[in-house]
Amino acid sequence: MPPRARIKLASTEIEKINQICGDIKAIADKTGVELRGPIPLPTKKLKVATRKSPCGNGTASWERYEMRVHKRLIDMGADERTLRLVMRVPIPEGLNIEIEMVDN
Repeated sequence: MPPRARIKLASTEIEKINQICGDIKAIADKTGVELRGPIPLPTKKLKVATRKSPCGNGTASWERYEMRVHKRLIDMGADERTLRLVMRVPIPEGLNIEIEMVDN
């Protein structure tokens, strides 16, 4: 089995994830490496409810905030040239990327 690289992407903005996934796909097509993904993982929804009134008096009106964390998973062949090109891709601010080597 050839070595594989697993790339995990996470961000609150889905446009950034889609852009990086497109860049990685283009690199894989250019180098001819096998690519699986991007596999969408479940979106984590973080919810917070707070009172609108600062003192606590008055009607019980609430503000509800929600932050969604989108995740993608990409498996690709761990060719040295390909990984070097992937590491050179400019990562936008607010996007977490994790690259690890896995043995199948």
